[in-house]
Amino acid sequence: MEIQELFEEVIGLLEKCDYQSLRSLLDEKEPYDLALLCEELSDKTLPIVFRLMSRDTAAECFSNMESDVQEALLKRLSDSELKAMLDELYIDDTVDLIEEMPANVATRILANSSAESREYINQILNYPKDSAGSIMTVEYVRLDKNMSVADAFTRIRRVGTEKETIYTCYVTDSDRTLVGVVTAMDLMLSDTDTLISEIMETNVISVTTDEDKESAVLKFSNYDFLALPVVDKGNRLVGIVTVDDAIDVALEEATEDVEKMAAITPSDKPYLKVGVFETWRARIPWLMILMLSATFTTAIISSFESQLSANAILVAFIPMLMGTAGNAGGQTSVTIIRALSLEDITTGDILRILWKEFRVSVLCGVSLGVVCLFKSVYIDGTNWETAFVVSITLAIAVLVAKAVGCCFPLLIKKIGFDPAVVASPFITTVVDALALLLYFAVANAMIL
Repeated sequence: MEIQELFEEVIGLLEKCDYQSLRSLLDEKEPYDLALLCEELSDKTLPIVFRLMSRDTAAECFSNMESDVQEALLKRLSDSELKAMLDELYIDDTVDLIEEMPANVATRILANSSAESREYINQILNYPKDSAGSIMTVEYVRLDKNMSVADAFTRIRRVGTEKETIYTCYVTDSDRTLVGVVTAMDLMLSDTDTLISEIMETNVISVTTDEDKESAVLKFSNYDFLALPVVDKGNRLVGIVTVDDAIDVALEEATEDVEKMAAITPSDKPYLKVGVFETWRARIPWLMILMLSATFTTAIISSFESQLSANAILVAFIPMLMGTAGNAGGQTSVTIIRALSLEDITTGDILRILWKEFRVSVLCGVSLGVVCLFKSVYIDGTNWETAFVVSITLAIAVLVAKAVGCCFPLLIKKIGFDPAVVASPFITTVVDALALLLYFAVANAMIL
């Protein structure tokens, strides 16, 4: 059923005051779809529909809502209703909620959380924003290596309903040092009297609390994990990152990189939730910087005004040269930035990268130069002398652009900044200026 159809059916049942049928309808739906439904409801009907959901469905639905819908709903829930919902939320979802809410709402959430939950929440909030510790949950199944399989099943049955995952269980010793991992499949396929130490996997891949969260996400991709243990510097288990949170981080980081590469200040809100002036504020600083930096190209063209007036045909090829060089640099920079993000390369690989890009740029430059030469002569009707100038400049400009495109991101990464900020728009501006300087230098040497 489409969300609009569901919305119309829900409104119809509300108008009839048929709450029993509405409750049954809501119980049949996925929490994510119910979250989309809640975005369409008015402030008056939202709390009514939410209260008709079962407690676990309501909690999961709430965690999938947009932050503005969550805030609107929280204002209409009583403290007892809020406490009941928080008891059903996983700790990491509560942390995400607190980070997105205004201070007064966050204070109310903390006040209605249990003492144990507040302790865990404050612990997670204290980790750096981009660290693995900030996205972990403390709700996992921990087993002792001296337990039998039967003992492990007993423990899972007792605590499993409160944990975010029970498929992967972590084995620790008495001081919570991580010593192994065991899956539900391992347990089910073993005799009940078998010790956990006999079936656990001891080569455990983990991340530390202060490790970058992108590094943690890459481990999910590399090892096909459903959950990843998070340890402190003493290798003591403090939490886990689950695959659903890893996917959220991957989407956020990919979106952020795309926005940075397009010279837009990143936003964590959906497109239609961002106001016109907020969008303007996100875009105008970089546009202003790029506009002002483009004055270099204007200055270069102005300085060669007399030479251009003597051979006006040269002006016609400027957009093509700048555009092609900018595209070549942009291609390389995006490729390098993505490879850095995926940890396919490091700044220590710069010589190998330069050698590869040099060979690629020679092939690209020669190919483009030859095509440009014959196009200029036989299609555009340009004389051979001017065509040679344009073609030679194009080949050299592509070579320079690709060198800039691979070196800039590596340099920015080396000094500790995000290479995405020097991607296409900024590199294109630099390459445009270099292409013009090359053009006029070659023209001066050959025909001016």
